[in-house]
Amino acid sequence: MPSAAILTISDTRSAGSRADTTTSMMAEILGDAGFQIAQRRLVPDEFDDIAAAITELAAGADLVVTSGGTGLAPRDVTPEATRSVIDREAPGVAEAMRSETAKIQPLAWLSRAVAGQLGTTLVINLPGNPKAVRQCLDVLLPMLPHAIKTSTGDSDGAHAAASQPG
Repeated sequence: MPSAAILTISDTRSAGSRADTTTSMMAEILGDAGFQIAQRRLVPDEFDDIAAAITELAAGADLVVTSGGTGLAPRDVTPEATRSVIDREAPGVAEAMRSETAKIQPLAWLSRAVAGQLGTTLVINLPGNPKAVRQCLDVLLPMLPHAIKTSTGDSDGAHAAASQPG
């Protein structure tokens, strides 16, 4: 069973001035999809806190999903913090989320979310809005099993066979 860690990034939620409903919703969706939830963490919109949390969570999970800090507001630094710790990007993941969710909400194009690998762990930024998180997870869930399998190196040879000349 693959493992997932959830990182919620929010000044108001981490200060306790706003209820955090997003983390439990993500845990439920990922759990229903077959992920064991390894950890949950809540941090403010601070570059160093975000980068450190992603690094720590990635050490114990196959997937780290972040929520929040992906917009255009001055304190939205999740993409930059993520880029500072990942080894390489997986731009198609973020592009798929934006493309599909923009069909429902055109403001999705304003998302600066990124995705990539930290070692063998897949790291994906999601928006902070619970409805948008659910929509993004609907896009991601069909691709996650293969993405996790290949990211962790647990390939069944299908990728290698597909790349062989016919």
